[in-house]
Amino acid sequence: MADYILSGCSTADLSAEHFAARDIHYICFHFLLDGRQYEDDLGKSIAFEDFYKAMTDGADTKTSQINTEEYIAYFTPFLDAGKDIIHITLSSGISGANGAACMAAERLRPKYPDRKIHIVDSLGASSGYGLFLDRLADLRDSGLSIDELYKWAIANRLKLHHWFFSTDLTFYIKGGRISKTSGLVGTMLGICPLLNMDNLGRLIPRAKIRTKKRVIEEIVNRMEKHAQGGLDYSGKCYISQSACMDDARAVADLVEQRFKKLDGKVEINYIGTVIGSHTGPGTVALFFWGDERQD
Repeated sequence: MADYILSGCSTADLSAEHFAARDIHYICFHFLLDGRQYEDDLGKSIAFEDFYKAMTDGADTKTSQINTEEYIAYFTPFLDAGKDIIHITLSSGISGANGAACMAAERLRPKYPDRKIHIVDSLGASSGYGLFLDRLADLRDSGLSIDELYKWAIANRLKLHHWFFSTDLTFYIKGGRISKTSGLVGTMLGICPLLNMDNLGRLIPRAKIRTKKRVIEEIVNRMEKHAQGGLDYSGKCYISQSACMDDARAVADLVEQRFKKLDGKVEINYIGTVIGSHTGPGTVALFFWGDERQD
């Protein structure tokens, strides 16, 4: 048993059972749905299906990150118990949570001079961030010290690929990721934008692809191009989806057909309520280990 805590945030979009099985602790973001505040607690306070239906029906959503005081309250019981902490945050490219966690660590270190508090910016999101945490749990269980794990995390975080597509542009337009004009034209033409996370952890549009069938093919083509070992990729593959399980299953089936050496079946999770507040329904995201992200 490691003498330190491996920790992340709810925005890693893993199930509560997955977090518990891998002994990964987590702290919850928050969101507002039509003015009512909820914790991003992995579907406990509001079922994912109900959340996305509310969005489809026009509900207003807003999100708020974890602040410094909340991180201090979260970290303190571990430190009081004599545990060191390595905490992995949501990408600084889309959230200020990493800055808040770093500030909390700075304030706590003088009070706990014998404890280590490592904060790592995942430069990732959703179940890609979750896949990163899962690998760190493997390495922890293999016997890596907290310092060794921290160094590995920094050295390898850009090897986790995040590819997304959406069949519903409504919330990408609303959030300003796609212009209103482009979004309206794209909707009329049946365009499904393909995006990924760059090396600064930002979500970047990469291609405009007509029809769902073609974008499903293309997202798996990107995996073939970038995955470690190409078609011989033998790592894990995760998918997250926002109320479009059939599309996610189509991607997973194609991945499993092409990549015969996968470590188990493709794991499909929901895009949680915080990330989903920005994507809306209709988004599928594919995550795997690959070459180092360069831009």
